[in-house]
Amino acid sequence: MPVYATEGAAAADIRAYLTSPVIVQPGKQAIIPTGLYCEIPSGFEIQVRPRSGLAAHSMITVGNSPGTIDADYRGEIKVILINHGQESFTVTNGMRIAQIVLSPVYRAQFCEQPSLSGTPRGAGGFGHTGTH
Repeated sequence: MPVYATEGAAAADIRAYLTSPVIVQPGKQAIIPTGLYCEIPSGFEIQVRPRSGLAAHSMITVGNSPGTIDADYRGEIKVILINHGQESFTVTNGMRIAQIVLSPVYRAQFCEQPSLSGTPRGAGGFGHTGTH
């Protein structure tokens, strides 16, 4: 079962559910089962996020971060782990591999517009405000 590690934790840790260890080589990824199945209420999603300790110490993160589990999905929750480090990483049964957050979903009504209103930022993106 997912577990909140502390009283103030926003996300619950989820664990690998493996019959044998999985080795994730540097630059590679693996899909890790969790043994978890859930029925998410309509209007919500579960977001799958990396664990900061795995990222900081081993360069292991969630490949599609944050991953989304939709309310109508009924299969096993699996986590794409990717190794950005220099050394292989072994995932073992019961290891805390990711964390999940239950979040509300707001569905947009998309429409085509001939133009957009102006703002001081305009089309500036990707670092347009500088680094300092």
